[in-house]
Amino acid sequence: MNDYRKILVPPTASINETLKIIDVGSLQIALVVDDQNKLLGTVTDGDVRRGILKGISLDQPVPLVMNPDPVTVSPTMDSKQILNLMKTKKLQHLPVVDKDGCVIGLKHLNTIIQPPNRDNIVVLMAGGLGTRLRPLTNDCPKPLLKIGNKPILETILESLIEHGFNRFYLSVNYKSEMIKDYFKDGSNWGVDIHYIHEDQRMGTAGSLGLIPEKPEKPFLVMNGDILTKVNFQYLLDYHEKHKGQATLCVREYDFQVPYGVVNVDKHRLLSIEEKPKYRFFVSAGIYIFEPSVLEIIPKNNYFDMPDLFRNLLEKKKDVSIFPIREYWLDIGRIDDFERAKGEFDQEFS
Repeated sequence: MNDYRKILVPPTASINETLKIIDVGSLQIALVVDDQNKLLGTVTDGDVRRGILKGISLDQPVPLVMNPDPVTVSPTMDSKQILNLMKTKKLQHLPVVDKDGCVIGLKHLNTIIQPPNRDNIVVLMAGGLGTRLRPLTNDCPKPLLKIGNKPILETILESLIEHGFNRFYLSVNYKSEMIKDYFKDGSNWGVDIHYIHEDQRMGTAGSLGLIPEKPEKPFLVMNGDILTKVNFQYLLDYHEKHKGQATLCVREYDFQVPYGVVNVDKHRLLSIEEKPKYRFFVSAGIYIFEPSVLEIIPKNNYFDMPDLFRNLLEKKKDVSIFPIREYWLDIGRIDDFERAKGEFDQEFS
């Protein structure tokens, strides 16, 4: 029944401490128990992300984000019954408890059935000029700049492969032949790679209109200059669960004003706030789209991602937000590149 003892946490644990247990373990869940091992609740990656969207800090107690009424099974229930329950409730984990409600095991979907490979299309945007990274990009496209011992885009590709994706389109323009020569058809990685050629500047979303097939399933789009440890399986599952037309990944961004902010009403002082800090969600350059979204994108025209999302909102389409809590770095400037080199071994070894 797996080594469930490694994922038990007390109700006094912080969300951050619980996340470390979820991330380090292979079971993708934590069980909150009292000192008698009685189940108080469960915490998954999705529970934490919903808490982030509500403004809950990761240093707060884990009961603030846990599910206090989880579905459980008894030790006498057979695998067929458990699998049917998982499918009915759309769950991947079921704690096993005894008659007193104490945890004695955990059933995980992956231990009952082998999950199939993802055949969802992935589009990696690799056509940018990399202007802010010059002179590094004078002779090399940004996606091929090496961090660690491999190009940025190869690290992205391998991370997606690790999560079961195997069908890729690379959108290329600047020094495209170098990218094609390196990745070829993807056979060296055991995947299929095709190329979308931007003959002109098409913005951050325009090249999606050049995909030569209409995807049958939701497809993932990601900038080719992002290093992240985001769990792409979680992301796709999240999108499918919320049933929107698109899912936009976001990061929290803090900005502190270095001065005292003065609030006024005409000529009267209302208040002074010393060096206030503001928190925003910013786009993380990773998206999931339903196939029908491609109908919105104009053919052979410049079109940016903000234009696409504004269009979706104007049409009253549902757009979900997926907060990224894992490591994430957009390598847009020289100092980002240097930071990535310093952090790569720790995050990706």
